[in-house]
Amino acid sequence: MMKNLRIAVLPGDGIGPEVISEAVIVLELLKKLDPSFTIEWDTFDWSSEYYLKYGKMMPEDGLETLKTYDAILFGAIGDKRVPDDVTIWELIMPIRKCFNQYINLRPVKLLKGTPTRFADEAIDFVIIRENAEGEYSNSGGRLYPGLDQEVAVQNTIITRAGTAKAARFAFEYAEKHGKRTVTSATKSNAIVHSMKLWDEAVSQVAQDYPAINLQSYYIDALAAYFVSRPKDFEVVVASNLFGDILSDLGSAIVGGLGLSPSANLNPEGEFPSMFEPVHGSAPDIAGRGMANPIAQIWSTALMLNHLGREDLGALIIESIEEVLEKKEVRTPDLGGHATTSEMGSAIRNALQQLLLVKEGR
Repeated sequence: MMKNLRIAVLPGDGIGPEVISEAVIVLELLKKLDPSFTIEWDTFDWSSEYYLKYGKMMPEDGLETLKTYDAILFGAIGDKRVPDDVTIWELIMPIRKCFNQYINLRPVKLLKGTPTRFADEAIDFVIIRENAEGEYSNSGGRLYPGLDQEVAVQNTIITRAGTAKAARFAFEYAEKHGKRTVTSATKSNAIVHSMKLWDEAVSQVAQDYPAINLQSYYIDALAAYFVSRPKDFEVVVASNLFGDILSDLGSAIVGGLGLSPSANLNPEGEFPSMFEPVHGSAPDIAGRGMANPIAQIWSTALMLNHLGREDLGALIIESIEEVLEKKEVRTPDLGGHATTSEMGSAIRNALQQLLLVKEGR
């Protein structure tokens, strides 16, 4: 008997509720058409509006509540009325860190029919970002605030164990998916302590996977190679900051942030993993029905893959590509005039047809 999956839905701010609504309707369709797919979800209004009302981004027992779910589907966060460090460090970061979501996985895949200057390239790789430490560690402080001699110190935390876990996940992913090369992003020529440890830890893990080649590039050169020869990459492993920057660059290469999903993973399954689009809350277009829901819907496919329904995840991606290939429905970021709901509806129509064909109806 299939497990009844329980999902926590956090729409967040800006375009978050708009795009997550389309993703939830996808789940409703799958639940309706596939009897083996049993899923329930609860929606939580933890957002900037919640903060403005209660003075905090989530309740005191918020993490305990989320811990009871199989996965978290997240929209976007960010509102000009609330400082960004508050929205990030009081909602997203506690979830990532307390649930030990030490892997951030971001596909960089050029979907069929996507309008981009790289349309003739076969681009399909993933960025494995160390997600629990690195440059995004709340370690440091400021001295003499407001004075001319004010000093700010932000510490990067790189551990051998944390780096090794990210590297091992990257090599395991490469092995599972038939990839031949793992690329490590570094800057050990200038950042001589933390990045040298990164290099050593990655190289040590690589010895356990002799069939997979390890190549290491300085981050500045790697950014250039992303643009000049993106089809050469298969699996990229990077520290928290480097992975964050590279994944946005990768998004631009394959059509923009509106097409880019991500997964914050606790691979062992001890805690729920969280799935969210790479894009932010986009307050300039919020409420206008212009947002592209593909990144959110694709993030939902990643969630289903993680929960053991790779078959449904693959059908979602196939549906997205079918809509893009037809070129009839495109949101403004793709050069069209379709609304968020029109794009979501087109994807669901394609998904429904694929499900019916799959079942021979």
